[in-house]
This record gives sequence, C-alpha cells and structure tokens, in this order.
Amino acid sequence: MKQALDQAEEAIALNEFPVGCVIEYHGNIIASGQRTHTTLQINELDHAEILALRNVLNSEYDIDMAEVTVYSTMEPCLMCFSTLLVNGVRRFVYAYEDVMGGGTNLPLTSLSPLYKDLQITLVKDVLRDKSLNLFKSFFSNPANNYLRGSLLAAYTLQQEITTNQL
Repeated sequence: MKQALDQAEEAIALNEFPVGCVIEYHGNIIASGQRTHTTLQINELDHAEILALRNVLNSEYDIDMAEVTVYSTMEPCLMCFSTLLVNGVRRFVYAYEDVMGGGTNLPLTSLSPLYKDLQITLVKDVLRDKSLNLFKSFFSNPANNYLRGSLLAAYTLQQEITTNQL
C-alpha cells in the first residue's frame, strides 16, 4: 500500500485526484498507475486501477490474474472493480472508502453467471489515515475543482484522522 500511496502523492503533486494503484504478483509489484485527467480535460477512463491494469496487460508477464492483488488508495469505483474482475483479479486491498462511487459492495451473487460465483477477497482501511490525509488535502485546495461539492468531498472533509501515523 505504501507504493500505491507514493503513486497518489505523485498525482496530487500534479494537482490530480490522489488515487494510486499497484498490482502485486507473488510479492513483486508488476504494475502501477495513478489517476490522471482530473484537471483541465476530465477523462473518466484514466483511473489509477485501469492504468495499472493496462500496464499489466501490455507487459510480457505470463501470470495468473487470479493470483494478483490490487492495492489502491481509494476503494475501486464500479467501473474499475468490474473491469478488474472480468480480467481475473480476485484480491483487492484499499485504503479509503469511496462513499459516492465505490464498487466493492456490488452484490455479485445477484448478478449474471459471469460474476455470480466469483470468490473475491476485500481488505479495506489499510493505511486509511494516510490516504484520507491526501484526499482532505486535495478537497481543501481551492485550485482543485474535480468533484468539488460532491458527496465524496463533503464526507472526506468531515472525516477525522484517527492516528498520529501520518
């Protein structure tokens, strides 16, 4: 998760939404990505998880996607979560919950056969305060307009940092 946070810190340094993602396989990071296109021309395809997945799929790695773990500083949205599932990912670790667009509460057993029988692992709140601090910083910056006034922004700004481990 620390490497995903590094990606998020690079994104926020560019005034981008601070989502970072790394994909790990057998203890090695094989891909990473950070959120882009949230400032001048908003592009809702370039999420950190999608960019990291593209990096894996465009690589020469011969891996079993069911054995990777995706680490993200924010809960994957519905688009990212379902895309990762369709591509074989079964383990997800994230730091901060996306109360507005998080996809991990998708009721898989109620869906069509492609998703119905998937066995997935979700681990949340890993280094949550560090990630929360980045999102609080982003939403507090008047130069950033992405998702300003949204449920996520309001929720984030009222969250308390619970530890001193920033």
